Amino acid sequence: MRTAARLSDCEIFCTVIDNYGDAAVSWRLARQLAGEHHLPVRLWLNDLRPLAALEPAIRIDTLRQQFAGVDIRFWPQTEFPDTPPAALVIAAFGCQLPETHLERMARQQPPPRWLNLEYLSAEAWVDDCHTLPSPHPRLPLVQYFFFPGFTERSGGLLREHDLLARRDAFRADPAAQTAFWQRINCPPPPSGALRLSLFGYAHAPLARALAHWARAPGPVWCAVPDSPLADAAEAWLAAGNTGNVHLQRLPFLSQHDYDRLLWSCDANFVRGEDSLIRAIWAGRPLVWNIYPQDQDTHAAKLDALLDRMLAQTEPTLQTTVRHFWHAWNRLDDDELPALDWLASLPAQLTHLQAWCATLANQEDLATQIAKFARMV
Repeated sequence: MRTAARLSDCEIFCTVIDNYGDAAVSWRLARQLAGEHHLPVRLWLNDLRPLAALEPAIRIDTLRQQFAGVDIRFWPQTEFPDTPPAALVIAAFGCQLPETHLERMARQQPPPRWLNLEYLSAEAWVDDCHTLPSPHPRLPLVQYFFFPGFTERSGGLLREHDLLARRDAFRADPAAQTAFWQRINCPPPPSGALRLSLFGYAHAPLARALAHWARAPGPVWCAVPDSPLADAAEAWLAAGNTGNVHLQRLPFLSQHDYDRLLWSCDANFVRGEDSLIRAIWAGRPLVWNIYPQDQDTHAAKLDALLDRMLAQTEPTLQTTVRHFWHAWNRLDDDELPALDWLASLPAQLTHLQAWCATLANQEDLATQIAKFARMV
């Protein structure tokens, strides 16, 4: 490791595969490195449409634009622009950098610090692989694997320095809450109702859950942002079902407003990586709809997170939560214990608040990236 050096600038490359998660994580990281670590940041995206959905001020018809301190650039998949490499180059989620850019990186002295930002996982092997070097097979460059995670030996989680303070201030401010509901054209949830946000993939067994919640002892108010689950919810309503369930369809929310929805609800159903992390920081019970992978490799990732999240909870609560998460992700054919899960929410809340506070004691991902890049 070298002595600490000043970082002059940073660039993040992101190839959008599907959905919004890759762009969402890259955008949050770019904003934080620019805003909190005072780095000039270029964000290269091969598709600007997901970013425009997450941040409506972004234009999809321009090659270069500035927003929130970030230089946002369209990444053409043909001829890459002749751009000097930054001092810190981050390849988000293992995307392949342009060959011409790699060659410029190899000629630059000193060569850039080159990180491969991996996907989030709670699996134990992550700690052993975090920051491992990987020399380029042909060029005099070394890439380092950087793993977000849940332990001190990992790269931590994305978290702005004031996020939890902003969360708590919002929850203590009725006027801010009213302004939020007005901004998204949604009536506020009725007083006394259990508030759930529902965001997920099409395979989630929403109709089965709603059928159970319709028989809940009190009203269950479900906010459903635009996703395949919103169509499933409307189909359930169209079939004449209601009971104690009230469904409120919402538009696709910006990152700013999605945070506030999570903060406003008693429990949150999320999908992918970005919304999972934000639900953890909400400090409320959550259910993760993990992206399905071949040979059910996602099942191990789901169980690894459950193991960490439910550590030190009593066995009955562990069984209820684990059973519900497995059924929600169709990892087994057992009955969905939706009412048992509802009844467990007070115990989940106590534990999730403590877990959130424990995770917040770790250095966040952007800070760890900046520190590592100055030393490597």
